[in-house]
Amino acid sequence: MNDLRARFGRRLRLGMIGGGPDSWIGRMHQGAAQLDGWWDVVAGVFSSDPARSRAAGPAFGVGAERSYGDVADMIARERERPDGIDGVAIMTPNDTHYPFAVAALDAGLDVIADKPVSYDAAQARDLAARARSGGRLFAVTHGYAAYPMTRLASRLVCGGEIGALRLVQVEYIQGGLAAKIEDGPQTTRIRWLFDPERSGLAQVMSAIGCHAQHLACFVTGRNVTRVAAEVGTVVPGRRVTDHVSALVEFEGACTGTFTAFQAAAGAENDIRLRVYGERGMVDWSHRECSYLRLSMHGEPARVIGRGDPGLPAEIIRAGRSPRGHPEGLLHAFANIYAEVAQERMAIALGDERPAFVYPRIEDGVHTMAFIEACLASHAAGRWVDVEK
Repeated sequence: MNDLRARFGRRLRLGMIGGGPDSWIGRMHQGAAQLDGWWDVVAGVFSSDPARSRAAGPAFGVGAERSYGDVADMIARERERPDGIDGVAIMTPNDTHYPFAVAALDAGLDVIADKPVSYDAAQARDLAARARSGGRLFAVTHGYAAYPMTRLASRLVCGGEIGALRLVQVEYIQGGLAAKIEDGPQTTRIRWLFDPERSGLAQVMSAIGCHAQHLACFVTGRNVTRVAAEVGTVVPGRRVTDHVSALVEFEGACTGTFTAFQAAAGAENDIRLRVYGERGMVDWSHRECSYLRLSMHGEPARVIGRGDPGLPAEIIRAGRSPRGHPEGLLHAFANIYAEVAQERMAIALGDERPAFVYPRIEDGVHTMAFIEACLASHAAGRWVDVEK
């Protein structure tokens, strides 16, 4: 792939939308984009306040002349430059993802966006249509699907290693909303999260549930076809949902369970996936993200580590350190950025399009349809189909 970069002749140029200096996600995107040398962050709109945005650029190494006051100004002025941006990274409040993505796609830019990609499934489908018609790449930062060991899990499951699928269990548990923090002065910067009009159809799904759903679909290679869900709030007086539990059915009539819960006192950031087949199972936990447990029926359990000898080449490439040296979410994000860049360069050079598996806008469409089905199921008290 170094030959690809050499033939292309330069790094891709990225404009950030959101992620100001006080935001950890901004540093995550910047570091991931630049980690492997595929992108340079050269422009940005770092705050909804124009003055703060212009002042924030130098903290990211962005010159004052390319630290813009709003997204429309950045896109217009970058289009006039011979060294203008090739794509944007969107990490703003949820209600702005769709309009900013539309603006970028319509300007001929690739998009790397945080989840959820839109407010609802109709908007997500519109983004997918715009990306297709314009020949643009649109990645969604479901970083959990970009760890070496979740990609190995997908390879094993989809390759039939554990046999025909019987059960999928996925859960994402957090404790950050265990107390009613939304009225405290310390939440001013994130108060939009507790406004249902801004955070999305279901806050817990926009925040973490979409990651769990996407991880289960990615590893199994199957979308969800129908759900029977309970959606609600456990903290009195809270206006947004903080938990969703569901029975789910995947393509191929494989059954499963889904849990997303943000009000679990004492919990940190715990996402776990178990997939059971007729011959065995795989088990991955974010707490031990560099390892995958493979248990075949009647055989000793095996723990596979990132960097183990004999792993497939694409799994080795997804890691950067030998076994036992910790890697994490930054490196998973970097895998997404690197793959988007390589695909864009390959297209520009007329090479064969690489078969990368990073999360795309079509995954975002299914996520939004899944969320809508969960809400409809809870309201109706019955199983509801997930729209295709």
